[in-house]
Amino acid sequence: MKQDIRSLLLSALVALTAAGCAEGAQGGTRAPAPRAGNATTLPGLEGPVTVTSDRLGIPTISAASRQDALRALGLITARDRMFQLDLLRRSNGGRLAEILGRGLLEADTRQRELGVPQAATAILARLPESQRAALDAYAEGVNAYLRSAEALPIEFQKLGYRPEPWRPEDSILVVLGMFNALSESEDSERTQTVLTQSLPRGVMSFLLESVDPYTRALLGAQDTAPPPLPAEELRALVAQSRKARPPSRRVLGEDAGEAPVGSNGWAVAGQRTRDGRAILANDMHLELGVPNIWYRAELRYGEREVAGVVLPGVPVVIVGTNRHVAWGLTSLLGDVMDLVRLETLPERPGEYRTPSGWKRFEVAQETIKVRGEPDASVTVRRTIWGPVAARPLLGAPVAIRWTALDPEGVDLGILEMDRVRSVDEAVAVMSAAGGPGCNVLLADRGGRVAWTVTGRMPRRRGFDGSVSVSWADGRAGWDGYLAPAALPRIVDPPSGFVVNANHRMPLAQGAPVLAHDHANGYRAYRITERLREARPATEADLFQLQLDTRAEFFGFYRDLALRVLTEEAVSRRPALAEARRAAAAWDGRADVSGVGLPLLVQLRRVLTDDVFAAWFGAKRDGEPDLTLALPDIDTPLQRALEARSADLVPAPAGGWDVFVLAALEKAMAAVKQESGGRPLDQLEWGAVSRVRIAHPLGASPELAALLNMPDEPLPGCSVCVRLSSHTVAASERLVVSPGHEQDGILHMPAGQSGDPLSPHYRDQQRAWVDGRPLPLLAGPAEHTITLVPERR
Repeated sequence: MKQDIRSLLLSALVALTAAGCAEGAQGGTRAPAPRAGNATTLPGLEGPVTVTSDRLGIPTISAASRQDALRALGLITARDRMFQLDLLRRSNGGRLAEILGRGLLEADTRQRELGVPQAATAILARLPESQRAALDAYAEGVNAYLRSAEALPIEFQKLGYRPEPWRPEDSILVVLGMFNALSESEDSERTQTVLTQSLPRGVMSFLLESVDPYTRALLGAQDTAPPPLPAEELRALVAQSRKARPPSRRVLGEDAGEAPVGSNGWAVAGQRTRDGRAILANDMHLELGVPNIWYRAELRYGEREVAGVVLPGVPVVIVGTNRHVAWGLTSLLGDVMDLVRLETLPERPGEYRTPSGWKRFEVAQETIKVRGEPDASVTVRRTIWGPVAARPLLGAPVAIRWTALDPEGVDLGILEMDRVRSVDEAVAVMSAAGGPGCNVLLADRGGRVAWTVTGRMPRRRGFDGSVSVSWADGRAGWDGYLAPAALPRIVDPPSGFVVNANHRMPLAQGAPVLAHDHANGYRAYRITERLREARPATEADLFQLQLDTRAEFFGFYRDLALRVLTEEAVSRRPALAEARRAAAAWDGRADVSGVGLPLLVQLRRVLTDDVFAAWFGAKRDGEPDLTLALPDIDTPLQRALEARSADLVPAPAGGWDVFVLAALEKAMAAVKQESGGRPLDQLEWGAVSRVRIAHPLGASPELAALLNMPDEPLPGCSVCVRLSSHTVAASERLVVSPGHEQDGILHMPAGQSGDPLSPHYRDQQRAWVDGRPLPLLAGPAEHTITLVPERR
């Protein structure tokens, strides 16, 4: 479901703007709105509003009402992030080619085929009045900036266009973009459908085992034993692969095993702290860029005070605190999409079968404007269940039934978190809200903690959603959504803390299945292990836990390497001595100064490629180009390797040890190639672990230093609590106790501003890289704006 928009943006924007962009970097200053004496007018205001900014450019908005606070938020966000706002609505609404050219036409076509713009309009029409009023107020603020800015950001200047007024439905488009960013279920359903058609049932159970060893340890006796190793079936698959032509592309895709889009979250109850306060910690892992996806803000209106981060374009504090309750989110990886197999007949062209008989496809033409070229026309087909997917599945058309495209499935209910006063009230608000599916971690001023989920969850009949089936006879389908009271929750656990790191949570027997693709439980296991030791816990303790780089997860691959790197093996292949020294030197952590981990990470990747290609590289019947998406590659891989049977892996004639040694040699060669030939036992992890945080124009060598964050070593790894990969890492780190916000911590990469000439463009980056806490609350005011209603 997700698409690689960032790489397309980089190439398109560079092509359009590299020539001359640097010389225009000294663009004019920007005024937020017309002046009226010593104040600034903002149309629509009901009363005066004060906006102060501290040394980091973090705004504190003080108003009499929520609506006025959101008007000011729209104004200030547009001042700092207007180009980001415009890109977000255009990418999600299928309108990038209009400003960036043909290179973005495919991305636009995908959004138009899904009907995302129409969905946004329909969702807006169904929102409660309070939510619609919030969107209207925010739009008024954005548009006040657009009407009065003396100079727009340099991106608009160089691309030669002026952004259109902001509409309330544009905010919905941004929300739907977050649905897209967190959606994993289309690729998973395609994978399971194909494999179900081509693999023995025992192999399917083995590959899709829902509980890895770390999660099993967390669940304890609540879970069943793992499925048996299907040795005979795997041997048959390996034997078949030896006769078949090797797959032309990686079976699991280029990023298999890399850091997932997910998050860490936990809440520690008062019984585990020194003074009875409950503390929340949350770091959300997303693809990073400049400016950062989040915008820091404090809002004070009436008796309500909210602090945290907002998603530019959406007038809601996504994670934060209202001084009574603090909340954090992690991706649920929930199954909120189904691929409905459509039944068609050659003799009935243009029709498909439904429970009420044959119906004609709804066909429409979408016109996409393309910069410098004639408009493109796209034919879109829709069904009663949703749009027809561009890609068929096993040769048959499928329709996409997705919560994000359903007006009943999306709302801004999280807006009401500003009023809750206890975890019980927060659970009620969150479980009723219609945002992207997420785990919710909660802490309140009374020292209590809780976990629940948010987002509308389908109530399925006749199937479990894991594979594509036909809904034509009415036996399978959705019967609306689960009631909020039916969603799982854990309140005041005996342990005194709740943890979620995208893993499977302990649920009561008979609880609804909300997801099939939980992340490996190592991060949750490590967090739980540390929390059990931390008593009494403080904000500083929990922040340090967010920076934990312990990586025992890779211990399996170190032990595997050392087992085969015997004296005899090294004497026959002296080059392997370097690998043995590197593996033996690893200290179990992913710190930038450590050695050995680059080899182990690459060994895991090589073993994954070789073993999974042998198991089902030739079994993608009808879908030869499908990149298979599996929730957990390590559990089946490690179980097969532990058997030490040459027949279960693509071992050469020399046997199992020879297979592992060959994998080590491949890994050594790959690491040396990437590192310029440096000795493996001297290659530090920091030479490999470098997160790319780039502006859309930052691929241009002339602009990289100005626009991108520095390319420097970063601690952490793809499975560490301090999660990091080349593109994904913590997009923010929050630690806060409700009622003790003065002790709270919040930092994020880059800075508040999207303007590279602003002092706030990168002034939080250093603290984020170094793991240094910044205060949650804004500091002393260094700049003040007074907003007043427009005179009539």
